[in-house]
Amino acid sequence: MVLNDRFERIARHSSAFAGGHSIRIPIMNMKQNTIPAKVETIHLTAVCGTGMAALASMLKDLGYTVTGSDQNVYPPMSDFLAGKGITLTSGYRAENLSHRPDLVVVGNAVSIDNPEVTAMLETDLCFCSMPQALSRFVVDGKKPIVVTGTHGKTTTASLIAWLLVDAGLDPSFMIGGILKNFNSNYRLGDGDYIVLEGDEYDTAFFDKGPKFLHFNPHLAVLTGIEFDHADIFADLQHVKNAFGQFVSGISRDSTLIAFDDDSDVRDVLQIAGCGVEFYGLHPDSHWRLKSDRIQAPETVFEVTRGNGDAVLYRTGMMGRHNLLNTLAVVAVAGHLKIPATVLGRALKAFDGVRRRQEIRGRKAGITVIDDFAHHPTAVRETVRAVRPFFPKGRLIAVFEPRTNTSMRDIFQDVYPDCFDEADLICIRRPSLLSKIPEGRRFSSEKLVEDLTVRGKTAYYFAETDGIIAFLAEEARGGDVVLIMSNGGFDNIHERLLETLQ
Repeated sequence: MVLNDRFERIARHSSAFAGGHSIRIPIMNMKQNTIPAKVETIHLTAVCGTGMAALASMLKDLGYTVTGSDQNVYPPMSDFLAGKGITLTSGYRAENLSHRPDLVVVGNAVSIDNPEVTAMLETDLCFCSMPQALSRFVVDGKKPIVVTGTHGKTTTASLIAWLLVDAGLDPSFMIGGILKNFNSNYRLGDGDYIVLEGDEYDTAFFDKGPKFLHFNPHLAVLTGIEFDHADIFADLQHVKNAFGQFVSGISRDSTLIAFDDDSDVRDVLQIAGCGVEFYGLHPDSHWRLKSDRIQAPETVFEVTRGNGDAVLYRTGMMGRHNLLNTLAVVAVAGHLKIPATVLGRALKAFDGVRRRQEIRGRKAGITVIDDFAHHPTAVRETVRAVRPFFPKGRLIAVFEPRTNTSMRDIFQDVYPDCFDEADLICIRRPSLLSKIPEGRRFSSEKLVEDLTVRGKTAYYFAETDGIIAFLAEEARGGDVVLIMSNGGFDNIHERLLETLQ
């Protein structure tokens, strides 16, 4: 399908979910916002982000001459890109484009007043966004499997990618997390399929629409819809508008696999023109989780398709939310006619994704787990998931509100309900709180007060050093320290393991 045709169809249907908010369709009529027919040299501005670095590596592997720049270039990303033969420059400067590349790929972290953007526009260089480049150079000619939703995208997409590799289908993939089976977040394969994590975040300064609008899926997964990304979405309806545009743009001969227990998902699906199948717990769903039980370190579960017989599977991932993510993968396997025996083998052999319930180490009988959870739903489900797998010791939850949403007071009264399964709770003051306007800021002190009212043992910390010192004294053998943040959290995981006696 021609990309412009897809955007036109999206635009025709988008009014159904406008709700007072519009999603800007990518600007395709700007003279320079185009990819030339012949491209040999490509420069990536803001190359050190996870997605941009993966794209740079893919382009290099495909034979293009690739350069890149970023505000801060430092290990391990700088070492990784340099090892791929990509020339890197620290800092944004006009001279970084003096070699006049055939194409400039502009990351969404870059604004229109960036020095390289100014030079790019003044010298009439052709430019595009990351998903535009991905579509042209990698996705074109393949069958995209696009995983979308507020939660579970990375895990679900990663498991699909691993399944396709294990099944011998030689897929390509690009995902927002590091798959431990590959120690990478991307792969170039010769098979028909490419697995993509469909990000709802905006695309570039010249394209404020979600990244997932650039992909026309052969098969799509929608895990659920909640309010997030408060820096670009005004409210839940605004988020639904974005997903509605994605759904309305899926071709009629494609299939969307959607979570069954989400009223917002069902609202959005009213304008779907493609085939839709549901997965979850509802008895009428196409794919249903029939039963599950924990047999640590695994979960055993049964799946039925329609009125068919139940099939037994095992997974090492923790939590009901991950069972539902896995169920979506089972549905994908069914559509691709992957045998149940192959699926079962792949599920057992999946090593997971870094920063998703990742055990970073054990010291003095204390287990330290790293997780990306930051939205209240993710925090709640992660705490619930970990608890039954470590029943003998205490569960110590450590949380850093760091996203543009969690640092706002939007979910101030929701977070206290998310830590019920924890025995002890440490809450850090947001390190980037100055970015949020006064009067709209999240209060970690209030969260601790509210947790105390609920009968929980909770402590407030202004700095990471205080948490490490506290846990070094407080934690004891058998405890599990679950650290949740979408950022590096001052390398708390390794520092804590070094400090524990």
